Amino acid sequence: MATSSLLLLLADGRFPAGAHAHSGGLEAAVAAGRVSDLASLESFLVGRLTTAGLVGAAFAAAAHRVALPACGTATEPAQATARSLGRGHPAGRPGAPADSADRSRAPADSAARSDALARLDAELDARTAAPALRAVSRRQGRALLRAGRAIWPQAPFGDLPAAPGGAHQPLVLGLLCAAAGLSRTETATVAAYGTVTGAASAGVRLLGLDPYQVQALLVGLADLCDGTAADAARAADDPPERLPAAAAPLADISAEVHATWEVRLFAS
Repeated sequence: MATSSLLLLLADGRFPAGAHAHSGGLEAAVAAGRVSDLASLESFLVGRLTTAGLVGAAFAAAAHRVALPACGTATEPAQATARSLGRGHPAGRPGAPADSADRSRAPADSAARSDALARLDAELDARTAAPALRAVSRRQGRALLRAGRAIWPQAPFGDLPAAPGGAHQPLVLGLLCAAAGLSRTETATVAAYGTVTGAASAGVRLLGLDPYQVQALLVGLADLCDGTAADAARAADDPPERLPAAAAPLADISAEVHATWEVRLFAS
């Protein structure tokens, strides 16, 4: 199956959602001496992928499932350039075959979607122990939401919970991917991929690592990333209370310490 251009665009670190400003906790780990070279960076990324990566991907996939009835197979983008030029579907492509089954299990009206997304938001909040990380997730969600509303204004972003600070980033990502016509597994892949690539890029800047070796490291983690995404996509069928809750207490503590720094290169 060909990879969708929209999947590549949404997974791209240059997508205007502010991900480049965050190190995924790596800056604090470097300062504490826990990450100092390529080998320790790899260990850090594996730990991040199997904790925050799994949890974020599962919640993004669950939000995608909730959003599908409102999004259809794809939602009209603000500028339907491809259609006007006669090149393909205006929103990229229809959803994957599994989406039809997802749609039959998802809430069909706005009130039900709002309730389902509010439950997801509350459960993800409970899984994010550090107040600093909760604030970062909501801040990134606001940035992603601005991009989503500009590109897919008809998507059901109004159903996201009106929580102080906005909705958590994985929920916004799930709605964005549903609007783009991506499948649930593709949505989880975008989420899992983002948890490691941002930190890997930060490693180049913080440690002066060879960018070619860092990219080779990411290639080596590709199977683990795909497996994590597949696990997350399967888990999205569960009630919010039973979604993955993998935790990293040291990362939570480090995030709180990092938030007190007066001088830092990354926001988190």
